Amino acid sequence: MKPFIKLSTITLGAIIAFGAGTIAGSPDARAEWKPKKPVEFIVMAGKGGGADKAVRFMQSIIAKNKLSSKPFTPINKPGGSGAEALIYVKSARDPNHTIMFTLNSFYTTPLRQPKIKVDISKFTPIGRMAEDTFLLWVHKDSGITNVKQFVKAAKAKGSAWIMAGTGKNSEDNLLTDFLNKAYGLKMKYVPYKGGGRVAKELAGKNADSTVNNPSEQLGFYQAGKTVPIAAFTPARLPLFANAPTFKELGKDFVYFMQRTVVGAPGMSKEAATYYRQLFAKIYASDGWQGYMTKKSLQGGFITGDILMRYWLKEKAIHKVMLQKMGALK
Repeated sequence: MKPFIKLSTITLGAIIAFGAGTIAGSPDARAEWKPKKPVEFIVMAGKGGGADKAVRFMQSIIAKNKLSSKPFTPINKPGGSGAEALIYVKSARDPNHTIMFTLNSFYTTPLRQPKIKVDISKFTPIGRMAEDTFLLWVHKDSGITNVKQFVKAAKAKGSAWIMAGTGKNSEDNLLTDFLNKAYGLKMKYVPYKGGGRVAKELAGKNADSTVNNPSEQLGFYQAGKTVPIAAFTPARLPLFANAPTFKELGKDFVYFMQRTVVGAPGMSKEAATYYRQLFAKIYASDGWQGYMTKKSLQGGFITGDILMRYWLKEKAIHKVMLQKMGALK
């Protein structure tokens, strides 16, 4: 069977160098702007998920290393598959003190919900901190250890097989649709608010499978409750070396999710420069690099015009994916 669709990723060293040069060498880099009050760090997902954990870890790096005289305050706004967060940041009363951490719903939610009138090209590109990975997970008690067994069990259960995921027509929904089409399954997709909740549903045996990010399932995996049986990555992930890629299994499908800091529309050039410098510094820190390794995150730091082009390219790809699954005309 041909792959449903394949996503490409921008991780070249030249791009990282460009981002660093943009921050260090431009006239704006000399600007003295700094936050004058606490910065709202909006998370377009629920508590306990991969985005939430990453934001709170970055917050700890800022505080520990005294990178800002003002605190960065995480605020979760998961409603409407991130529509709540997008509308809030779009209409920010103080653009210079409002930033957001995004998922791929940054692309899909505006496409599916045109009434919210969100144009992602109007947001300020601060910095992509990573691209997150996905694996197919089952409960250890299911006895399933590979995709062949998974397909057999899911076919036998039909629409009674529950795939828990984050949000409707979101990243998890797209991957579920791929699996249904690629293997002739009829799994029922059940959305929840936040990847942390999704992971708990599988660990509690209220769902049959998930496509969680590593950071969301890691605790349950280490506790011996859940098992990854395949990865949506080009190569096997070192932390889950026994889980083959779908490419190895004959399904040439690769999917990443952006973990990106976005500024509000209307943010000043001086404020944008400040945040780009700050998050480039966070990205290069030992703390963040260690976090990326621990959570199986990939990808280099990109910013400015290159990040904007990345957004527009991925938006176009996701539009095709949504059309293929019938979520868009």
